[in-house]
Amino acid sequence: MSDRAVNAELKARERARLVMKIKARWQIYLLLLLPLVYLFIFSYGPMGGLVIAFKSYKFSLGIFGSPWVGLANFRRFLQSYNFIQVLRNTLTLSFYSLLVNFPIPIIFALFLNAMPSRGYQKVIQTVTYIPHFISTVVMVGLIFQLLNNRMGLYGAVMLHLTKQLPPDLLAVGANFKHIYVWSAVWQNTGYASIIYFAALSNVDPTLHEAALVDGATRFQRVLYVDIPCILPTASIMLILAVGGIMNVAFEKTLLMQNALNISYSEVISTYVYKVGLAGGINDFSLSAAIGMFNSVINFLLLIVANWGSKKLSGSGIF
Repeated sequence: MSDRAVNAELKARERARLVMKIKARWQIYLLLLLPLVYLFIFSYGPMGGLVIAFKSYKFSLGIFGSPWVGLANFRRFLQSYNFIQVLRNTLTLSFYSLLVNFPIPIIFALFLNAMPSRGYQKVIQTVTYIPHFISTVVMVGLIFQLLNNRMGLYGAVMLHLTKQLPPDLLAVGANFKHIYVWSAVWQNTGYASIIYFAALSNVDPTLHEAALVDGATRFQRVLYVDIPCILPTASIMLILAVGGIMNVAFEKTLLMQNALNISYSEVISTYVYKVGLAGGINDFSLSAAIGMFNSVINFLLLIVANWGSKKLSGSGIF
């Protein structure tokens, strides 16, 4: 029998086995069908509309009837006076958030896991989880109330200490990134640490016992046992964070914007919204091109981050 015939027979047997497995577990595949249909309808189906980015979209002509303009919309964005400012603000907020919000949940999980009292540990976990469930609108309202220089906590404390009205932090554009990032630390650190607690709970206890026998201190056990064990998890989370680095939180950024900080707070996501819907321009083609530009940059960063993670730690998402 020739090699081609043998390969064909092996493939036929594999297909028969697959069919038998599907028939034996048809209920599971039926449950899997629902989310797959959802993904195709709401995630993959709308991707056909990206062709708008390469057209001069006219509502009366429809997507496919509008004239083709190629890369003209991308050139318009790259040559616009807003491009450098919007890209700089997006990268500044993204990298600042990554540098602060990525390591802090890991450090928090390591220190809390090292606490001897499990009762206090559970209380602290619960308290730090709660802010994550505050809506974005309420969160921004809290920020405005707390940092108000006349009636807020910040204003009251500074007035008491200095006996004079303090400066308005929200009116200084350069303060926007600090307020944005550190309020996110308070809101998301507890919730983001859950996955690291889960990874720490899977650390083999015999490793800690062996370290104790060797005379390791608690800090040395964290350094040489806990951290290496959660490193693969941290690598995956870092890859995912880098892959979404251009996706600055739209709702929070838009709600915190004002006329005094717009030059520091205008990012790609808010710019797309204003160009496409809210600015009176309604340029759907340009907004689609900007959104595609953002997605392509995210995809390239994801590929680079995954490659770097595989080189450094040997683990990646693909």
